[in-house]
Formats: sequence, C-alpha cells, structure tokens
Amino acid sequence: MEGKPSIHDQYQNPLVCRYGSKEMSFNFSDTKKFTSWRRLWSYLARAEMELGLPVTEEQVKELEANIENIDYERAAREERETRHDVMAHIQTFAAVCPKAAPIIHLGATSCYVGDNTDLITLRDGFDILLVKLAKCIHRFAQFSREHKSLPTLGFTHLQPAQLTTVGKRASLWLQELVMDERAIKRARNDLRFRGIKGTTGTQASFLALFEGDHEKVKKLDARVTELAGFSKAYPVCGQTYSRKVDVECLNVLASFGATAHKICTDLRLLASRKEMEEPFEASQVGSSAMPYKRNPMRSERCCALARFLMSLPANALNTAATQWMERTLDDSANRRMSLGESFLAADGCLRLLQNISEGLVVYPKVIQRYIAQELPFMASENIIMAMVKAGGSRQECHEQIRVLSQAAGNRVKLEGAENDLVERIKASTYFAPIHSQIDDLLDPATFIGRAPQQVEEFLKSEVDPVLQEHEGKLEGTVTLVI
Repeated sequence: MEGKPSIHDQYQNPLVCRYGSKEMSFNFSDTKKFTSWRRLWSYLARAEMELGLPVTEEQVKELEANIENIDYERAAREERETRHDVMAHIQTFAAVCPKAAPIIHLGATSCYVGDNTDLITLRDGFDILLVKLAKCIHRFAQFSREHKSLPTLGFTHLQPAQLTTVGKRASLWLQELVMDERAIKRARNDLRFRGIKGTTGTQASFLALFEGDHEKVKKLDARVTELAGFSKAYPVCGQTYSRKVDVECLNVLASFGATAHKICTDLRLLASRKEMEEPFEASQVGSSAMPYKRNPMRSERCCALARFLMSLPANALNTAATQWMERTLDDSANRRMSLGESFLAADGCLRLLQNISEGLVVYPKVIQRYIAQELPFMASENIIMAMVKAGGSRQECHEQIRVLSQAAGNRVKLEGAENDLVERIKASTYFAPIHSQIDDLLDPATFIGRAPQQVEEFLKSEVDPVLQEHEGKLEGTVTLVI
C-alpha cells in the first residue's frame, strides 16, 4: 500500500485495543518484559557480588540505573543479526552499561531472564485479576442481599420449577466466583521462581564460577529468588520451568471463563423474559434495523470472550506434553500468544462482569406476572393439605385438582389465555371449606423456603471473608468505552 503506514492497515489484537485493561496490557508489554530482564540481570549481578564473584558495586549500580533506558531500535537491529532476542538485549544493555558489560548474564542461560520474567508476569497478572474478581464478588453480594427475599420462578431443564428468589439465584453465581477466587489465589501462591539453574537445569555453570562450592550456588539461587520477590524457587527444572505450571495457570482462568459464561447466559435468558436487564445507556442502539431492541450486548460479549478463554488451556496442555527431554523451542511462539491472551481475555470478562453487576435492573412486576401464571399449579399440594386438615380425602381432592388443572392448562396452551386454576377452585363447591384460605396458600413468600436465610448465611460465611482480604481495594467503577 502507498503512503504513510497506519495502524488501521494492520491487524490489531482486540484483546488489547477493545477488551482488556491498560494495566493488564502493560503487564504483557515489551516494556514490562524487557525492564524485567534488565532487573533480573541486576539481581544476578548483585547476588554474585555479595557471594564474592568479581562484580563491583559500581557495575551493579550502573545496571540498576539503566533498567528503563532501552534502545528498542538497536535491540531490533541486533535481533535481526543474531536471530536471538536475549543476545540482542544483552548487547543493547551492554551499550549503555560499558563498565558492567563484562558481567551481564554471567553464568546464566536465556531462560534465566525469559522464564523468570514469565513467572513474574504470571504472578502480577493474577494480582490484577484477583482485585477485579473481588470487586465483582462485592457487587454481586450487594445485589444478592438486596433481592434475597424477592420470589421468582426457579427453573430446572429450563422449565418452571419451585420458586426461589432473585437474590438466591445470584448467590449461585457468587458461589462460583468465590470458588474461582480461591483457585486463582492458589495458582498465584503456588507459583515459584525458576531461579538460577543454567542451561539444562544442573547449575553447572554457576558451580564452575564458584569453583565447586555447592553452598554458594544454593545461596545464589536463594538470594536471586528473594530479590525477585518470591519465597521459593522450583528445586529442579530442565532448561525451562515445567510447562505444567502454565497448564495450572490457564486452567484456573478457563474455569473462571466457565463461570462468567454461566452468569451471563443466565442474564441473557432472563433479559429475554424481561425479568432482568443489564445496563442500557440512554443513547445505546440495540439494533440497526429494530430500534425498539435492548440487546444484552455486555453479557453476549462476556460469553464470547469466555468461550475463547475456555479454549486456551489446550495450548498449554499440548505444549507441556511435547517438551522433549530438557526442553524444545516449539513452546516459545505458542506461549507468546496463549499466556497473554488468557490473562487479557479473563481481564476483559471481569471488566464486563463488574460493569454489568453495577447496573443490573430487576423488574418485579414482570416476575410477579410469571409467578401468577405458574404458582396455581405449584400450590396444588398446599391446597390438598389444607383440604385434608378441613376433613377431606387426599385422593378425592387430588382428583378434583387434577381435573381442574387439566382444564386450566388447556386454556393456557390451546387458547393462549391466562391460567384460571385459582378461579376454578374458588368456584368449586368441593373446595368451599378452604375458600377463605386460598389467597394465603398462594402467597409467593411462602414458597421460597429458607432462600433469604441461605443468602445471609452464605454471604457471612463464604463471601465476607474474601472481601475482607481485599479491603480498601473495592472502590471504583468500570466504564466501557466501546
């Protein structure tokens, strides 16, 4: 194409330009990656100096002073020549650190900076997600508590079932979010540092540097691990940390994706019944052809991202399964995409979920109308029990209600009319002994069991402890630009 190149002439990853947050995008950026490499080189130099290798404080300080002084154009030129990204950045770092140049990367292999940086990025990515997940839990907890006593039709097989409450249904969503918070936190805390292990994980190069002193090699590994902010390093590895670690990380994100998909699918179904709606802005357009439409765009988008997120663990599984011996390089290109895109997709889902949860609208009158259509059938057992208490026969009462129910059901299905079972019962002389009780027997509040109490008990025992861990970090709203 002629003219000045434009970003509009190139593919732009929508996870970056449309869906993910700035902080998560930065977490997987070149700036984060290459400053982490330089920081790791400075950690290694400092630890080697502390343990007696010929590294000076002046050299270490020179490295530390130039961590963010990256000449990306030079690095790109170096990589084109060497076909090796780590060597390119060693040369670029050395150019601005002439005194420290001889000791940069001393004893290390490329995976010292590559894999350790990946572990730092995974850890920091989990930290970003955990706060956002806690915000979603907080918003849905407020919603669940607010609507804990509002009766609504329950559904099994997507068919009307016994009543539940709007808040109790939301507690089911919350329970899965709490499970995700626990799983993501566990995956985050299970992460260890690769540390300094050498080319095939034997630490041979460092043992040579320390002239066979095993204790100093162990101390070097521990000190660099500490400087990087990790409490432990993996005790054994090949050239890379085990790619099974990536499997564990992507699995918990995909599991959260299933939760997000479930929640937003429920919301889409409820929106189709006009019982609930996600936020809909005054100027928002639902359809280019049908101006009356209020499509659940946010929930649909969240489902789309969640579906993509759920597909990504297959990459990690296949990569882990094909790491021959101490490592092969066919993991590199795949991981450049699958790791970052998993976190960005999860981040996008959480931004949508928070935005949705902060503006959910409930329509009690619509819910009440649906209950009125189904409750007479569900109340038949209560009516039978009342008649038995009034001296009637259960079997005879059952037959009377069966006949009336069939007639009312046919009226609904064949004529499209309202359910008139209650009116039929009130008109029947057989049910005269309980006519005065009928309205009380049909009070929806008497059909929700312990739903309100379950909500409160669940919030207190399971949700509040999670929110306490994130106290002071739950403020702020999400505004979706697109």
